[in-house]
Amino acid sequence: MPAVSEAAPLGLLQLVLWSAVLVAAVACTVFVVRHHLRTSDGDSSDLLFWDLFGGAVVIAPALLIPAVASPAAGLALAAVAGASGIAAYRSSPAVLSWYETRRRRRVEAPRGREAAVVHAEIVGRWAQYELDPALAISYPELADVRRPETAAFVKVLREAETLKALADPGYPNAVGRLREALDRAETAAGVPAGLRPAP
Repeated sequence: MPAVSEAAPLGLLQLVLWSAVLVAAVACTVFVVRHHLRTSDGDSSDLLFWDLFGGAVVIAPALLIPAVASPAAGLALAAVAGASGIAAYRSSPAVLSWYETRRRRRVEAPRGREAAVVHAEIVGRWAQYELDPALAISYPELADVRRPETAAFVKVLREAETLKALADPGYPNAVGRLREALDRAETAAGVPAGLRPAP
């Protein structure tokens, strides 16, 4: 009798461990398959095969080994696998979207910081045409938004500031357009390249 009472908790512990392995393997397989299907670039069939093969290498033993020891445990684990697969499938769009947003922020954060520095330099350079009396007198067109080039610069400036406030991934490109717009406005106003103010 002591042998049976000692074996029961071990059997329950094994069932819990197999369930945990099975849930993790099924969920990971579903997430990886859906991720590769969303971001496939022509190799989707090869990636899909290896995703499914890698998942099957873990899932099949996690189902079969307990099922050989106890058919009831095998049925219970099959139900656990099915439930975790359905849950992973339903939640995968939200999880993958969160992962993609996190990855994009990590990759694009340095670009955003560099763009913010350049943005400040461009605004400082443009401000010189209003703050420096000699430049304001020599090149009044750069403060006159009725001029098409100056109006275009102000429009791009607003766009860049909005994208910066929203932490939009298009912000670095907007800063590049801002630099080009200021160059065009300075050229239209007749500012020689060598006399353009430093920020």
